[in-house]
Amino acid sequence: MTVDIDSRSGFCAGVIRAITKAEECLAKNSRLYSLGAIVHNDAELRRLEDKGMVVISDADLENMPDACDGQTRQHLLIRAHGAPPKTYETLHRKGLLIEDCTCPVVLKLQQDIRASWDEGEGKTQIIIFGKVGHAEVLGLLGQIDGKAPVIENLAALDAGVADGRIDLRKRTVIFSQTTKNPDEYAQVCGRLAERMSAAAGLSPEDFSKSGMLTVKNTICSQVATRHAKLAEFASDHDVIIFVAGKASSNGKVLCDLCRQHNPKTWHIESAEDIDQSWFRPSDKVGVCGATSTPKWLLEQVAQKILQLED
Repeated sequence: MTVDIDSRSGFCAGVIRAITKAEECLAKNSRLYSLGAIVHNDAELRRLEDKGMVVISDADLENMPDACDGQTRQHLLIRAHGAPPKTYETLHRKGLLIEDCTCPVVLKLQQDIRASWDEGEGKTQIIIFGKVGHAEVLGLLGQIDGKAPVIENLAALDAGVADGRIDLRKRTVIFSQTTKNPDEYAQVCGRLAERMSAAAGLSPEDFSKSGMLTVKNTICSQVATRHAKLAEFASDHDVIIFVAGKASSNGKVLCDLCRQHNPKTWHIESAEDIDQSWFRPSDKVGVCGATSTPKWLLEQVAQKILQLED
């Protein structure tokens, strides 16, 4: 049996930046608060918590006492997902020192959504393709006071049209959460264009020239490239071990992608989840993971699989 680790798997640039910043801050301070999990991986979270990082929720933030003076001010990290403007207002009110690690790609997306809304003077319909309730999506909604429907798939798009949240006759700009599947985004945008052109009584060619629909390419290029390469990796192996936290949105998307190309795909969170019955002695095994999966964990999993033959 052979075991290969996907060279493109592991932390994306935004997550690396956030964790590096967290470690630098913890080297100078005994405690660092993180508003939400800095990464959806329990093993990595435990490593950082051992250094002094404390994960808190929005409710915990509201209940924190305001800083009385400079001596009592605590550091709080905004993770790569970003946060809505109201969160920053709360942080400033409470006197917390902000370690802002919003991914530059997410930050630009926030700015673009706000600009589209301002330019349309409220007459432009904004649609967000993303996971309902996801931290990044909440940060995006916060830029326009929540005035945008969030759709996760084709069924959600049709439901949004049916219940009136999506107006097919209104000028529309659609954005995607940065970590979504580019193929699914293309399908949703295609369906939206079809329904809008039909509602306007225009041919697809005439509708494309009308300017009624603008599709923004906001999926992270690193994520988009990873999809195509990961599909090849999954197809090239007998068994795929996909390592990611169960709460990782990106992990679910990428694991489903692997399973589409290789039904013998197993989703685990750590080496302890490995089952020897998944493998045959002659298997070519591939180990890969999400943008929230640390390289050291992928290596640990690969080593555990190799030890099964001992």
